[in-house]
Amino acid sequence: MITRLLFFLLVSIPEVVAQSPVVVGAVVSHTGPHAEPADGYRKALLLWQEQVNAAGGLLGRSVDLRLLDDGSAASRTGPLYDELIRKERAELLIGPFGSAATLLAAAATERARRVIVNGAGPARAVHRRAPRYVFQSVVPYAAYGPALLDLLRTEGIARPFVLARDEPASREMADGLRAAAAGEVQVYGHDVVDFKPFVEKARAAKADAWIAFGGARDSADMVRTFRRMNYAPRLFFARGAAEPKFVAMVGQDAEFTLAAIEYDARFATPGNEAFAKAYAAKWGVPPGPAAAEGYAAGTVAAAAARHAGSFEQEKLRAALAALETETVLGRYKVNAAGEQLAARPALAQIREGRLGVLVSGERPVPYPAWSERQVLK
Repeated sequence: MITRLLFFLLVSIPEVVAQSPVVVGAVVSHTGPHAEPADGYRKALLLWQEQVNAAGGLLGRSVDLRLLDDGSAASRTGPLYDELIRKERAELLIGPFGSAATLLAAAATERARRVIVNGAGPARAVHRRAPRYVFQSVVPYAAYGPALLDLLRTEGIARPFVLARDEPASREMADGLRAAAAGEVQVYGHDVVDFKPFVEKARAAKADAWIAFGGARDSADMVRTFRRMNYAPRLFFARGAAEPKFVAMVGQDAEFTLAAIEYDARFATPGNEAFAKAYAAKWGVPPGPAAAEGYAAGTVAAAAARHAGSFEQEKLRAALAALETETVLGRYKVNAAGEQLAARPALAQIREGRLGVLVSGERPVPYPAWSERQVLK
């Protein structure tokens, strides 16, 4: 009797192990100043877990999502990923929200030789040293240059005047346009309100477009300077114009400003319509960019596990390095350093007070002279 019982237990152990949940770990700010912007990221990961489990899990195992709180302190992120690896026994890791936190998380996972999907660290610094186990699914800052170069070529713009706020993200976005710029990329400080000296430089360079990377306030101050100086380039692009408060700051003067957005609930990317509907049903609000980043990271992690057929780290690493798949942010494809190559921001333009995405093949309306503008009703 004892021999038969022992045989039964030995045969059953592999089945029990095979059916145990797979622990997926991530560090996301639940508290502190980053909690609000990171909230969509967290909620999208929870939705992803729910949907994966409803569809049968990953490789026949349900997903047990463990989310740890760094209290909005990037310095805590590395130790928390160590905890996910050693204490929580996570077999699949998704990165934290923000580039600084991701950089420290990546250092911890590289030491442990554990794969991590960089879901919300768009800065190139995360991948500068070509990490072996870090793979980026978010739209990187470096993607702005190629997206705008396509626009400049289509519109026959030969001498764009390029500006960047003196901060890493804005400078990195502008770097992709450095070769095309009319002169050097102009870097401005946080305290600049009057852009008259820059307008004078643009006129002297006979620039045919104004491309600016900064915040909504900067963009609004540029528009005010344009109007005061009666200056209107053929195209005006301002990254800060994508923020809703930009229109509120300058009213009808915001018309025909171009911007770029990493995500919109109306994007025609594969699976986005279903994701946006499910997210709104679960959380009561439409998904924003942070939510799309979380969901895309989960999508890539799941695709890698299925492609590898295993949660063994070297197999996952090889799968992520070779994988090409669609996400709500666009296509996932990486280079040898794990940097995202395929996903780009979408161009949009403000018309009649609303920022609308330019569909494929649609050309923007040229930025009109101030004397030619009509008052909106």
